Amino acid sequence: MGFDLKYIDGQTPLDEDEKEGLLIPTIATRAELDEFEQQNIEDAIQWALLRPLNVDKIFTEQFIQNLHVQMYGNVWDWAGSFRRTNKNLGVDKWLIPTSLKALLDDAKYWVKNQTYASDEIAIRFKHKLVCIHCFPNGNGRHSRLMADIIADKIYKLPVYSWGANNLVQESETRTKYITAVKEADKNNYEPLLLFARS
Repeated sequence: MGFDLKYIDGQTPLDEDEKEGLLIPTIATRAELDEFEQQNIEDAIQWALLRPLNVDKIFTEQFIQNLHVQMYGNVWDWAGSFRRTNKNLGVDKWLIPTSLKALLDDAKYWVKNQTYASDEIAIRFKHKLVCIHCFPNGNGRHSRLMADIIADKIYKLPVYSWGANNLVQESETRTKYITAVKEADKNNYEPLLLFARS
């Protein structure tokens, strides 16, 4: 890739070989990359929210990977593929499939047994998914869309506002989001639940 990507707090740096997976060679700046990714993500939102989905379809490895392809497949050749390197956060790369399987099984149990309130199930799933960090990049945006899908398709609730701001850019809203995620790391989900609907 012909430029260096700048990362802000909470973003996962790409390895050089992952940068080589860029499908649009004309991208020259971070702003251009963000714009192309956002266009792809908007298409993925339509794809996900306009199709019939249920618990048995949503909570599968295939759906998790396919959603990532829908979100990034026009920009990155590794979209939908589990990461092959360890990152600044997330489980060891070899543990991704088993960690994801455990989370998917837990989520099915939570829904079936109403273990938590509906919003809390969606937000817990989002948080635990981003902690696994399945993909080289895009995990935060992917996990937020998964929470939206759970809210919309399983519980018929409105999708989350996520602070009604672009969380990819440095901002006061992003700082609040990262703080809420760090509280969820300590098993305190209330700030993330409040942020998701703010």
